[in-house]
Amino acid sequence: MAHTHAHPGSPQSLPALHGHGLHLRPWDPTSRSDAEVWLRGTTDPEFKRWNTPLRPVTDVAAAREVLRRWAQWAEDGMAVSFRIAGADRGTPLGHIDVNDIRPVQRSGLVGYWVLPEARRRGVATRALLLTARWALTELGPHRLELDHAVAREVSCRIAERCGFLPEGTLREAMFAEGSHDAFRDSHLHARLATDPEPAPPRTSRPE
Repeated sequence: MAHTHAHPGSPQSLPALHGHGLHLRPWDPTSRSDAEVWLRGTTDPEFKRWNTPLRPVTDVAAAREVLRRWAQWAEDGMAVSFRIAGADRGTPLGHIDVNDIRPVQRSGLVGYWVLPEARRRGVATRALLLTARWALTELGPHRLELDHAVAREVSCRIAERCGFLPEGTLREAMFAEGSHDAFRDSHLHARLATDPEPAPPRTSRPE
């Protein structure tokens, strides 16, 4: 059955996603707690090693402005973003999004990050499985892409576990660490709506 949901709608209309021991909900730009989580995640050295935002976030006010932009992109049908938390305790764990949504081409691009204390617990894998399944069945894309710096081998493993097959190397497709004037190669992965569903993960302890 073809899906025709090309416009995500407002952040308030986006669903909360539940599964694999996680609870995903849209970020709330009015929440100081959400802004503080965003600030902590995007100022972490490991995040900054692999991501070079055009506008670095340096304080809670800047983080809140980023969350407002994500909310506006959802209104405009350009992207959706979710705060990742544990299903049991509601502990904040990270972020995942589908951005660069192109309704005509029926495609989108997935991105995510995980807080330092939540790493090596399968959070990214579980969140990606949950988000990809929802996006490919409800949001409308036929194709979801995921790219990462070539040296970020853990992202390759996560992508492949979640059914995102490797498609090649994109030359100098990402900013180098801490620079807008230098570039590095990235690996491209993609998953199609017609691809088989990956095996479910083993969930970790309650979070």
